[in-house]
Amino acid sequence: MERSENISREVEDVSKHYMLQVQYSETFGRIHKVYTNQGVYALKSIAPEHSMDFIRHVQRLYQRGYNRVVPIYTTSDGRYGVLYNNRLYYLMPWLANDESGERNEKHKQMFRELARIHTLTVKGLPIEKEERESHFEKTKDMWKKQQQFLEEYIGQCEKKWYMSPFELMFCSFYYDVTQALSFSVRKLEEWYEKTKDDEKVRTVVVHGKVSIKHFLLNERGAGYFINFENSKPLPQHFDLLPFFVRYCNTFPIRCDECVEWLYHYNKYFALQEEEIMLFTSYIAYPLSFIQTIEAYHSRKNDDAKTELKYVKELQKSYWQLKNIEYFVMKIEEIEGQKRAAKQAAEQGN
Repeated sequence: MERSENISREVEDVSKHYMLQVQYSETFGRIHKVYTNQGVYALKSIAPEHSMDFIRHVQRLYQRGYNRVVPIYTTSDGRYGVLYNNRLYYLMPWLANDESGERNEKHKQMFRELARIHTLTVKGLPIEKEERESHFEKTKDMWKKQQQFLEEYIGQCEKKWYMSPFELMFCSFYYDVTQALSFSVRKLEEWYEKTKDDEKVRTVVVHGKVSIKHFLLNERGAGYFINFENSKPLPQHFDLLPFFVRYCNTFPIRCDECVEWLYHYNKYFALQEEEIMLFTSYIAYPLSFIQTIEAYHSRKNDDAKTELKYVKELQKSYWQLKNIEYFVMKIEEIEGQKRAAKQAAEQGN
């Protein structure tokens, strides 16, 4: 990442609102590490349209007693940020990230803290029956259309005397993709049947960009979240889904740690049965794979991508699909055991 040790005008001007005298600064992306006469600080900027929600949600966490958010300092006149050149700048202490310790333990610590945030901000919001039904029908219809597209495309491929390498690879992956699609639709239907008469939906303040890069450990091993700029009230899967989808976007792995992290989170913020149904439905849906197929199918003659690049993208999206498949099947196994144990206990009584 590009780094500059020059004191920029923006850093100097903004720091004056905090009565700080800048000695020098380093720039890491959108974060300035500012060395001043009173210590070292982190100065960060965001777009003004996100600023009010960001400040409101962080204040809400403070008010609920959650103190594992890197604090935001106020200016000398009590404001939480400074508007400068169409950006809102806010100041935090510079927290050196302690990378010592095991990676698995840091992830578990992060998910425990995420569960605490969700626990402190959980709220049941009213939802109309028609709104839930509309979401279900639109999602199911969209997935069915994409399944039909895949069926039509494989028909076109199989009619050819000589398939391209991409088309040949698609045909070899087709069965697994349709299985993932069918599973997603089935879990969505199960979720709808279980919740169609519910009058509320659980929401929390989601972090909005959960990543191990946004969870810092100090010298004592305490973990702190940064980067709450995308936080908003939403169901908790808006935090969980993007993290696990990204984590599974790699070479083939048996992601047992993913299962461990999810159920570590679940220990501190228990997911309801219908929430797990919806989570597994969404994460199993092979979005990346379908998008790659659609891009290849609709490509133009002047497309800069080569056949090899499309093949690599398809291979990578298939690896992601299989990694998620393992993750989801482990969840299904655990949830099945829980249901069986509950049923046995009920019969025993």
